[in-house]
Amino acid sequence: MADQEARPTRERLTVLDRAVQNVLGKGIDRTDGPAKVTGEARYAFEAPADDPLYGCIVTATVGTGTVEQIDTGAAEAVPGVVRVITDDPRFPADMVTSMQAPDAWRLGRDIRFFGQAIGVVVAESWEAACEGAAKVAVRYAPGEGRFDPDLAAPDEETPATAFVPPIAKGDFDAAWDAAAFRYDETFTTPIHFPAAMEPHATLALWRGDDLVIHSSLQSMAGSARAIASALGIDADRVRTFAPFVGGGFGGKTSVGGDAVYAAIAACETGRPVKVVQSRRQIAYGVHHRPATRQRVRIATDKDGHILALGHNSATVQRDGRNFVEPVHFGTIHLYAGDARSLTTSLSRASHPTSGAVRSPGEASGTMAIEVAMDEAAERLGLDPIEFRRRNEPRVSPSNGKPFGTRKLLQCYDEGARMFGWDQRNPKPAQMREGDWLIGMGMAAAVRGNFTVEARATVRLEPDGNATIATDMTDIGTGTYTILMQIVAEALGLPQERVTVEIGDSDLPASAGSGGSFGAGSSTSAAALACERIAQAIAAKMGAGRENLTLQDGHAIAENRRVPLSEILGGEPIEAEGHAKAGEHSQAHVSSSYGAHFAEVAVNAVTGEVRARRMLGVFDVGRVLNRKTARSQLLGGMIWGLGSMLHEDGVIDHRTGQFVNPDFAEYHVAAHADAPPIEVRFIEEIDDLANEAGAKGVGELGNSGSGAAVANAIYNATGVRVRDFPVTLDKLLEGLPAL
Repeated sequence: MADQEARPTRERLTVLDRAVQNVLGKGIDRTDGPAKVTGEARYAFEAPADDPLYGCIVTATVGTGTVEQIDTGAAEAVPGVVRVITDDPRFPADMVTSMQAPDAWRLGRDIRFFGQAIGVVVAESWEAACEGAAKVAVRYAPGEGRFDPDLAAPDEETPATAFVPPIAKGDFDAAWDAAAFRYDETFTTPIHFPAAMEPHATLALWRGDDLVIHSSLQSMAGSARAIASALGIDADRVRTFAPFVGGGFGGKTSVGGDAVYAAIAACETGRPVKVVQSRRQIAYGVHHRPATRQRVRIATDKDGHILALGHNSATVQRDGRNFVEPVHFGTIHLYAGDARSLTTSLSRASHPTSGAVRSPGEASGTMAIEVAMDEAAERLGLDPIEFRRRNEPRVSPSNGKPFGTRKLLQCYDEGARMFGWDQRNPKPAQMREGDWLIGMGMAAAVRGNFTVEARATVRLEPDGNATIATDMTDIGTGTYTILMQIVAEALGLPQERVTVEIGDSDLPASAGSGGSFGAGSSTSAAALACERIAQAIAAKMGAGRENLTLQDGHAIAENRRVPLSEILGGEPIEAEGHAKAGEHSQAHVSSSYGAHFAEVAVNAVTGEVRARRMLGVFDVGRVLNRKTARSQLLGGMIWGLGSMLHEDGVIDHRTGQFVNPDFAEYHVAAHADAPPIEVRFIEEIDDLANEAGAKGVGELGNSGSGAAVANAIYNATGVRVRDFPVTLDKLLEGLPAL
């Protein structure tokens, strides 16, 4: 069990520890829900504009080569086409980010990947723009591409730019050679697309020399600077809006190329321009999760205690980009083992850009490590939960730091009890219902927790109402609601008296929605602002802060209960909160944890897999809103199920073209695939994580859930698949006879 005695102690109470409004944590309905279901909420492409034009991006139809000539005559002749722009050197080839300079395209430049953007057709209608784009004739000089990288022989060791560095601890080879038991297997995972419901879209309009952008973005901070950099203008001339975002999953953490194309087209035409990437274009123009090859080695003593743990991976990236999928991220602190070898190498390919997709590292890494733990447990003759229990570290096995809250063992125990784990037959292929083979599996879940710099301004008005303003986004996760709950709880206000303003780059810069850090960071900034307001209220009452209680719009101290409007005396109180990683971030390990359980049925004749039920039990610190947190975890679990059974972005190794870049061929889990799913919390406020006491939720459900399904399939059939996804063709040959 984690060594709680070694855990650092808290330094001070926060405003939430003193709060008594009893709003925070409740499963309150989304405050933005009515706007969404009535159509009042406007997404990027729906933002109003006077007499807008529509742009369709022109993309390359070769995997590599050089553009020699572009003929736009046929496109310009299409009725409704206003302009065809192919020669602006500011055009981005794929993504624009605040971290890298734009990868601009110019005539004569090499085509680096199939689907690379090379121009835009602007028309009076979207249909005319698309027809025009299809008629732009491009002549290429063919090039040599590398479309099938050899992940067994990667090109680079872990680059210095990698988010997660390699870890080498102890003498791995000596521990391996001396072990009583050794496990050594290789797993592969495919490309995954961040296929959000709302496509990547932008409305751009110029007001004199100033540019207004409505775009589908996960993060506002830096978006104006990135667009300004691409256009070569001052950042203070650009303002971006994203009040509602229809999903992101990592693909919208950067400013999309559609924003720059729309801005240039709007400047050229003098009219507002809307640009949306089609579903097929998104596969190329938005970064994807890359394929991986993972070798997992586990060496133990005779009793199953891990002596050496190896998780050595290779992944893919195109030339000119430095993102490395952090495959072994989840493995770093998960299991004991004094000798450790954790690396991720890189292969270069003529593929579209790879980048962070929901649960980068853990989503693909746990697919391997959690199946490996299940397989090793069986070979050792141990129950999978018992094997994990024996290797639960007291402190981080990689750096020796103590953990914050870590309720992983409790997640195992509660999950096993609720799921009926004691009814599982450990011998595979023993449970049948007619033609169906029944099996149960489990896996651990882990997601690193971060506090990212975030600012928020809270204003308590003279009438006792409050407004919180921050450029944070809501990508369907419930940001509007939890920010309202934080302020209502901290200032003792009924929820209807709090207004939330987000999604505007002119507001105080927040962490944005990504990496599971958005909620904890932005609510911490809000809590800090509320604490400053509470201190000001206490001073006005002549009371010490420790003696002040805020409840139901009143301040209570010194045997007095006074309405806030009376205390304010006609003057508002405004304060800014600034959250950032503190010394505890360096002193301890902060992660979210959980345990996944799955039951599946596999048809013994066809190999068809049906998930019958799933359960997840999670430790996420303070639960800010039980309804929205449950929804995020439930959605992540469904993605994990779909990743293990369906999702597979396939590249034609002859051309570099995706053969399944849309929902017709790239299969995601549908309603019929998703079984009854239960989500439970083991809650302990993590006062070391941040001022809100909350740890990341959004990506945890996707970490390990697929492995639980794969382990259940093995328990049902006795067929172990290590080349994911687990499709029926990989099961049929090994299925037991009826």
